[in-house]
Amino acid sequence: MDTKRIIIAIDGHSSCGKSTFAKAIAARLGYIFIDTGAMYRAVTLYALENGAINSGIVDDDMVVRMLDEINIDFRFNPQRGASDIYVNGDLVEGKIRTIEVSNCVSAVSSIGAVRSKLVAMQQQMGLRRGVVMDGRDIGTVVFPEAELKIYMTADAMVRAQRRYKELVAAGDSVTLEEIYENVVSRDKADMSRAISPLRKADDALVLDNSNMSVEEQMAWFMERYEEVLSK
Repeated sequence: MDTKRIIIAIDGHSSCGKSTFAKAIAARLGYIFIDTGAMYRAVTLYALENGAINSGIVDDDMVVRMLDEINIDFRFNPQRGASDIYVNGDLVEGKIRTIEVSNCVSAVSSIGAVRSKLVAMQQQMGLRRGVVMDGRDIGTVVFPEAELKIYMTADAMVRAQRRYKELVAAGDSVTLEEIYENVVSRDKADMSRAISPLRKADDALVLDNSNMSVEEQMAWFMERYEEVLSK
């Protein structure tokens, strides 16, 4: 068996299944999965809970001042078969997935100091290699040297329907229209921000999973992974 361990960077639009896909890849290969989106959500949650976001308005300066107070780490949860995210020792895995956090995370992510701090943390985590990392700028900023880069996308309404089902199953009271508007606005914010905008790396492979099953996506990935290992 080939023992070569690589860095796999997965970027793309919100709610297109990047984290689910990355977790499945990590489990299949025995790699470490790092959910960078969860890290930005964790900072957003901390800002919400500590007065740096009011009525959806983000106080950038206050968020920056809070950064040194925020310690983020991942701990493997054997019951889920995945890693949970903690902020200052507190489990926040469920709390970071709310629509309130979703509506503010793009604004928080666009703050230069926030991105600098989290990118540095992500690069440190990736030094061991054998890592699957997903986000918006992994293949372009965090790991431009990654051996395998994937750019995921899907139709906006398909993504909204997926997210809607997740939130309703979790007991949240939301409408599909509200989720669709959030998906579209996040796409615009992610792709137009001045710092590390979402874009496809020149050498990234595009995966449009609008009409693909989980099994089909994994089969697609394994073909590309074997191609990289054979080089």
